Amino acid sequence: MLVSCLLGLGFMDGLQAQVTYELPPKAERILFLGNSITYGAHYVNYVIAYLHLNYPERKFEFVNVGLPSETVSGLSEPGHADGRFPRPDLHERLDRILEAVKPEVVFSCYGMNDGIYMPFDDARFLAYREGQEKLHEKVTATGAVLFHLTPPIYDSRKGAAYANVLDIYSSWLLSRRYTDGWQVIDLHWPMQKFLEDNRRESPDFVLAADGVHPNEIGHWLMARELLCGLGEKQVDGMESHEGYFGIQKKGMETLALVADFQAVSKDAWLTHIGHKRPGMATGISLNALNAEREQFAEKLADL
Repeated sequence: MLVSCLLGLGFMDGLQAQVTYELPPKAERILFLGNSITYGAHYVNYVIAYLHLNYPERKFEFVNVGLPSETVSGLSEPGHADGRFPRPDLHERLDRILEAVKPEVVFSCYGMNDGIYMPFDDARFLAYREGQEKLHEKVTATGAVLFHLTPPIYDSRKGAAYANVLDIYSSWLLSRRYTDGWQVIDLHWPMQKFLEDNRRESPDFVLAADGVHPNEIGHWLMARELLCGLGEKQVDGMESHEGYFGIQKKGMETLALVADFQAVSKDAWLTHIGHKRPGMATGISLNALNAEREQFAEKLADL
């Protein structure tokens, strides 16, 4: 019954307008937490470029520490990565992240890996809920404003059982708006509706070729819903990033500049903070990154 209620709540949220919150008007240091989808960074870069274009007077600093394979639940399936390493656990590094970055705003996107690609299970669901609660407690204790993002969809054509797991996890996260006042921005159900609508017109349409990692349209939908959740209605209904940035003065140039800097920044921060995920690039030092940031700021100002 609980699961049915949660699914109903999520479905109705997906059909309604996005609930909106406010980005704190004086916040400048903004942190993104997540797994490989956040590390991939397209949706992060769309959000960053949008905020730079629309709020040029604000001295934003954006830090992306998304880590591939990571979970908030602390779980890992047997034989993950052919047995080379277990999935990293956010909580192994969360204290170091918060101490090093000292964010004023945090966006957190977990769930895709947290059911470890298996059918629904009460114990795994409990681990996910407890991991999110622990994350919420630690971030809010620092005074930072936390926005939870529901996970993007898992394509049911790759496995209906796991698509169902993410439906349940997303709906539970949305329920915390009402039970505990959490600020939750829904990416999941709008993406699901977009996929279903497009498949009625084009049955082969996909948002993630592997079922997991969104393509450019999928990342744009994530960014669009995040921004709509912050009350930024300029992007509402736009179906591609070109549709928005292509009509803004220096929009595509700003996006390219952001993407180039963030590609360097994320590896620098991951290396500085430390993690247990093998195979990641070694980033430059934070001192070197500061020099890169100054050049980025100058180029951004020129645009």
